[in-house]
Amino acid sequence: MKNFDLVIIGGGAGAFAAAIRANELKINTAMINAGLPLGGTCVNVGCVPSKILLHAGEVLHRAKTHHVSGIALEVAQFDFAAVVEEELAMVAASRKDKYENVLAGLEHVTLIEGYATFTGEKEVVVQGEKLSAEKFIIATGSTASIPPIPQLREVGFVTHIEALHLKERPESLAIIGAGPVGLEFAQMYARFGTKVTILQKDDTILTGAEPELTARLTEILENEGVTIHTKAAISRAEKEDSKKVLVFEQEGVQEKVAADEILVAAGKTPNTKGLGLEHAGVVVDARGAVVVNEWLQTNQPHIFAVGDVTNAPLRLETTAGREGTLAAENAVSGTQHRIDYRSVPRTVFTDPQFASVGWTEQEQMETAGVCACRTVPFEIIPKAQIMRRTEGLIKMGVDPKTGEIRGIHMLAPNAGDLIAQGALLIQNRNTLDDLLRSLPVFPTLSESFKYAALAFTKDVAKLSCCI
Repeated sequence: MKNFDLVIIGGGAGAFAAAIRANELKINTAMINAGLPLGGTCVNVGCVPSKILLHAGEVLHRAKTHHVSGIALEVAQFDFAAVVEEELAMVAASRKDKYENVLAGLEHVTLIEGYATFTGEKEVVVQGEKLSAEKFIIATGSTASIPPIPQLREVGFVTHIEALHLKERPESLAIIGAGPVGLEFAQMYARFGTKVTILQKDDTILTGAEPELTARLTEILENEGVTIHTKAAISRAEKEDSKKVLVFEQEGVQEKVAADEILVAAGKTPNTKGLGLEHAGVVVDARGAVVVNEWLQTNQPHIFAVGDVTNAPLRLETTAGREGTLAAENAVSGTQHRIDYRSVPRTVFTDPQFASVGWTEQEQMETAGVCACRTVPFEIIPKAQIMRRTEGLIKMGVDPKTGEIRGIHMLAPNAGDLIAQGALLIQNRNTLDDLLRSLPVFPTLSESFKYAALAFTKDVAKLSCCI
């Protein structure tokens, strides 16, 4: 039996962050990885490859819709297979640079390939070999959830993983789900020329997000040719000639959508099956997610968990990485570091991007019982006018008693970059007065934050440019 101080199960963002911190602390560590290559979902089949393809789709779209007078552009050539080939090459380079090479430099970390299964509270087995450790970190991530739709498996479908590797562009695509993955792939493929239909069981896209912004994003996607059916209850899948068909009911009426391919984007399932958590006495919730406290500790004090495999409030690449760092330190040093999830920004990489930090209006009302909110359209933001990108919105929510900023939500070009400012405002518990005293560069989209603050006391449509 091999003995370690720390065993990390997984090879993605959370696992690597934990391994890097453990190495800095000079802890004898084993990293056990199986399934996806090193780097896990983000670099291999998630953030990196999807954003490469989204950028390609944006280049195509912007050539046709730049709205600058006197300029006419044509796309002389679009080779879908070449775009995918470049995506895969960039993924391979990123995996080598950011994961394989990094791991090679961690002198206190040993990589072990294979699936790990707990056989006791402080023991796992990998390919027949037993390993023991004083501390463990579970970072096995998640996989796409497949809804129990009759005949779906027989008819066939792809998840985001296969959709990133298709060699031929489907002429038509039906997407199950309108969360971040569903919306990003819908717009991406629509811009590549595919006829896209989304079936969403709830009454809106991005369930739980601010309704003003989801309504505007729905309008934008539909104007780009994406068909969106909300309140769509899928009853079964079937084959009709060469097409894959989803039969669904919408407001009491049965309908069908036929497509060349079906993409399932209906959420994620934590990868806990086969870990043998019952042998370690680790508690999981109804979803199968590992239950952790605010210090990322399971009910077993020596076992921690991070990332998508947990029941943490947010499941993002950024939070997984930070959780990995904190879990390693908490496990090894006995600290109680935690994340303030309220100040963590999240982004849906549609175009315009949908970014958010802090509470929504509904969450503020449920939590505090009071809220003051303002929504400002980008039609009045000078830089948006200059860019011919006035379709965006910014919504800000504050505590009306103190003026503290509680939530910021944006639909805008590069909103994922802009929302970093919002995250700091939330994290530092800044008020409207703090923001009003700021002097953003003119003209920039970041001025939209100050416009939102001004909207609580002024008619911002009647202000001069230099606010």
